[in-house]
Amino acid sequence: MSATPLPGLLGAVAPVLENYGYLAVAGLILVENFGVPAPGETILVAASVYAGTGRLNIVAVGVIAVLAAIVGNCIGYAIGYFGGHALVLRFGKYVFLTPERLEKTERFFERRGGLVVVAARFFEGLRQAAGIIAGTAEMTFRRFVVFTTLGAVLWVALWAPLGYLAGDHIGTIYSDVVRYSLYVLIALAVLGAAWITRAVLRRRRRAAAQAGPMPDLRDAPGARKGPDAGKARKW
Repeated sequence: MSATPLPGLLGAVAPVLENYGYLAVAGLILVENFGVPAPGETILVAASVYAGTGRLNIVAVGVIAVLAAIVGNCIGYAIGYFGGHALVLRFGKYVFLTPERLEKTERFFERRGGLVVVAARFFEGLRQAAGIIAGTAEMTFRRFVVFTTLGAVLWVALWAPLGYLAGDHIGTIYSDVVRYSLYVLIALAVLGAAWITRAVLRRRRRAAAQAGPMPDLRDAPGARKGPDAGKARKW
C-alpha cells in the first residue's frame, strides 16, 4: 500500500480494494454506470494509486474500468429503452413529463445525444443516469455504444494516470480536487441557468413572431370613422 494513507473517500474504499482487488474495481464501476449510487470513480482512483505502488497492474485496472463502464452503461440503456419509455408515457404526466416533452428530448438526443453521453461521464449523477436517459429517449444503440465507449476511455484516461502518478501526493491532490469542485459546480449551475434563460427568451420571441402584428381595430367593419374615431365610446 502507499506510504501515505488514502484520504477521504479513497480511504473508505481501501478495505474493499484490499479484499477483492480487480473484482472490486469491475463491480463498483459496473453498477454505478446503470444507476446504483456506488463509488465507481473513487475506486478507480484508489486502484490507480495502488498500481502506482506496485499492488495492482495499471493496464489491467484501466482495461477493467473501461469494460465495466461500457457494460454498466449499456445495462442502463436497456433499462431506459425497455422500461423507461413505457413508464414515461404512462406516468410521466404526473411529473409534468408529457409525450410532447419526451418527443423533444428524443429530438435533442438525435442532434446532441453523443455529446451528452460523453460529457455525462465526468459528472456525478449524470454518469449514473446517462445510459437510462439515452435509452428512454430511444437513441440508436449503435450510436450510443460508440459514444459511451469514447466517454469511458476518456474518463479512465483522466483518472487512472492521475492516481498512478500521484503517489505520496495523493492527499494534497485530493484536497485540491474537493476544494475546487464546488466552484466548478457553481459555474456549471450558472451556465445552465443562462442556457435555460436564453432558450426561454428565444421561444418567446418565436411565439411572438408567429403570432404576427395585432390587427388595427379601426379598420374592422362597423368601426367609427372620421375625426371622432379616437374618442372613447360613452355608455
